[in-house]
Amino acid sequence: IEAPIPGTSLVGIEVPNQKPSIVTLRSIMSTNEFYSMKQNSKLGLALGKGSGGDIAVADLAKMPHLLIAGSTGSGKSVCMNTMICSLLMEKTPMEVQMYMIDPKRVELTPYEGLPHVSGPVLVEVEDSVPTLKSILAEMQARYKKFAKAGARNIVTYNKKFSDQTEKMPYIL
Repeated sequence: IEAPIPGTSLVGIEVPNQKPSIVTLRSIMSTNEFYSMKQNSKLGLALGKGSGGDIAVADLAKMPHLLIAGSTGSGKSVCMNTMICSLLMEKTPMEVQMYMIDPKRVELTPYEGLPHVSGPVLVEVEDSVPTLKSILAEMQARYKKFAKAGARNIVTYNKKFSDQTEKMPYIL
């Protein structure tokens, strides 16, 4: 029960789908909704289908801080893997680099060694601290480069360069 439905004076009741179906990543990535979103986004994500059957897509660049929460078995890992695979399929390693920390040791290790993944998938909490500090240092260095180039963000910075080696990848 959702009371009230945001923006209305109505109460919503969610019921299980009588005809559940399997939703594949490919089926979402081949829709017009994903294609349209991809044309105007930097980090397009194919997320799945909503409870009403509508296609769920998003641009990670427009939501750089993201919390995924839920009870055991609710699909958090599926959501993470879907987002990662969306980016792996749509972006080159020159466009996106990912740092992965997996304290459970089983969720992200399949991505180890991929060219999009910077370094090993970290499984020890102690090992993540130096990596996070190096990412912070990279952020500070990028701000200096933005200022020198007269750019406010990575999008405007990358537009100033035609050579791919001068462009900055997104870091996730």
